[in-house]
Amino acid sequence: MTLNFKQLAYLFVFVASINSGFSQLGFSHEIGVITGPVAFQSDFGVRNDFETNAGNTGIGIGIIHYINFSYRADCNCYSTDTYFNDHFKLRSEISWNKTKLEHFGKWVDQSRQSIEADQLRAHTGEANNFDIGMQLEYFPLSIRSFSAQQESFAPFVSLGAHFTSYNPKVYTTYGDGNINNPNNFYSFWDPGSVDPSSGTTWSVVGSVGTRYKLTILSDLMVDLRWQHFFNNWVDGLNHQLPSNKSNDWLVWLNFGYIYYLD
Repeated sequence: MTLNFKQLAYLFVFVASINSGFSQLGFSHEIGVITGPVAFQSDFGVRNDFETNAGNTGIGIGIIHYINFSYRADCNCYSTDTYFNDHFKLRSEISWNKTKLEHFGKWVDQSRQSIEADQLRAHTGEANNFDIGMQLEYFPLSIRSFSAQQESFAPFVSLGAHFTSYNPKVYTTYGDGNINNPNNFYSFWDPGSVDPSSGTTWSVVGSVGTRYKLTILSDLMVDLRWQHFFNNWVDGLNHQLPSNKSNDWLVWLNFGYIYYLD
């Protein structure tokens, strides 16, 4: 994990330097916290299966920071009235999410009494991810009007990239319980399909949501996020069967509180 944290530290310094650069230009800042349920879409269970999607859920928390281009902190005044300044914010984030994983669906139905079904039922896991990254948020309505409490809601969409340090966990109660023994896992998977090694990867992040103006200096936020990883080992499982058609990804419903610093 030393290499992972070193890479995250370098990225944190890079993100902080970008924010510092914007700060020197006089733009204002916002800070907030987010939390909410995570639905992790992995190689556990059955693709496009409601039981799998509903069962493999967890929790996420994060700290977020915004550069508000519409307002200048150095003079307590609005910035130049341009479309970009009045409709975009730059969001930085440090977050963590955790999801317990198991196999759901027809292959582990109690009516199946095969060795393979027992192997799948005995196999569980856990996805643990630490994220740092940035997103550009677009507000179709005026940010100035919302800040002045002329509007109660401020819907937005965003797109960005995150760097992820993943640390999956793998368990099995089948056979001797040794996760390094491929005979304890699904017989039709190739050896090496289960690997709880830690690693790092990039991901693309998109979201849609809205803010609600609570006070002149604070907002509530709801945000539905989609995050697609450029790696298929985030859950510790990467088998070669035809059903494994995409890398790991997740959906995260965030609820947050945002405070305007200046």
